[in-house]
Amino acid sequence: MNEPLKQPGAATTLIPQALQRSVISTPYGDELEHASIDQLRDFQLQRLRWTLDHAYTHVPWYRDRFHHLGVHPYDLHDAADLAQFPLTTKADLRAHYPFGLFAVPMDEVVRLHASSGTTGQPTVVGYTRNDIDVWSSLVARSIRAAGGKRGDRMHIAYGYGLFTGGLGAHYGAEKLGCTVIPMSGGQTARQVQLIQDFRPDLIMVTPSYMLNIAEEIERQGISPEALSLRVGIFGAEPWSATMRQELETRLGIQALDIYGLSELMGPGVAMEHLDTKDGPTLWEDHFYPEIIDPDTGEVLPDGQFGELVLTTLSKEALPMVRYRTRDLTRLLPGNGRAMRRLDKITGRSDDMLIIRGVNVFPTQIEEQLLKIAALSPVHELHVRRDGHLDTLTVNVELRAEHAGWTPSQQQAVSKDLAHRIKVHVGISTHVVVHPCQALKRSEGKSSHVLDYRQPA
Repeated sequence: MNEPLKQPGAATTLIPQALQRSVISTPYGDELEHASIDQLRDFQLQRLRWTLDHAYTHVPWYRDRFHHLGVHPYDLHDAADLAQFPLTTKADLRAHYPFGLFAVPMDEVVRLHASSGTTGQPTVVGYTRNDIDVWSSLVARSIRAAGGKRGDRMHIAYGYGLFTGGLGAHYGAEKLGCTVIPMSGGQTARQVQLIQDFRPDLIMVTPSYMLNIAEEIERQGISPEALSLRVGIFGAEPWSATMRQELETRLGIQALDIYGLSELMGPGVAMEHLDTKDGPTLWEDHFYPEIIDPDTGEVLPDGQFGELVLTTLSKEALPMVRYRTRDLTRLLPGNGRAMRRLDKITGRSDDMLIIRGVNVFPTQIEEQLLKIAALSPVHELHVRRDGHLDTLTVNVELRAEHAGWTPSQQQAVSKDLAHRIKVHVGISTHVVVHPCQALKRSEGKSSHVLDYRQPA
């Protein structure tokens, strides 16, 4: 039986009695990971009702939004009723910077993280002690899904600091019992030295920066077979199946996808399993997913592509009700478990470029680029407006082994890529081929797109 909610306006404990049992039954697992669908859905309904009540009672903005839409936490009778409740966006977090959406007093917040704020006001997230424990447990569960175990050595090349990647990976790896190598980002030659000297089993890093590490390994003439790495856990940016193949071939590892975002927790919202490699399993005992039409907000059935919306089910400091991730994907059935999987993220609705009326996602360009063996995965997209027309220049570079190519050979590969993009993406582009190492490398999240168009 579900616990009844308290009367409107009454004080609410952070977690009702039925939910106060430990969220983990081992240092890295949870019996709900292998629950039946009925057990999972019943548990989700309890936690959805708690999250709505917690947000309504303790966050005035949510209470006002609920009143505006004429809904109350009591109106949630089953999960489908969640569609009546308001969507939350990154703009809402920015508008209440820094702590306006927190649901607990600041003396219960043990840590703060924040976005870089490069595109506007930073988004700030807070964590209670229980939030940190849950986060660590979910990252530990994710590493275990990747084949990690107690005693493994984990090299962390995510950035530490306000970015959630480094510390999120660090605490989760320690929770599992791994030996952590907290390298952080940058100093690529040093990264390679420590990988050789400390012989880690796993690495957590962005896929784009892992390519930089791979280049340095190759530059030093190190054979992948001489390295101890067996698994790479890559996240914090969209990456394609072709990129997976590139990383696995060049490094001799298994490349797995971890999904997360700071506004909900950080890394560890979903994780791909080593034995299936068929998309990240969403940890549905802590995050309830919906897929919506990004234009209308209509909830779409499982299996249809749209924008992923997530509601936290156990966050105390910063509950998120129907948070628009902007990530475009679909929900797939679980593989051997009730929890559903995410299909590969095809892009972000706010990263989509409109070039002469055609919707273009940067990952579509990357997919075609990686099919040409002579070209490095490193690239930049420059968007400009020439009169009334948009133009897209694709800047690419040759791999080191093709450094001696003649101008005619470079022109041929330029035409090849432009043709592939025209056929598969639907737009004409100008492809410029640069020498090896000519383009800027990323030491964290990559930023491939430079849009020089002025707002109309």
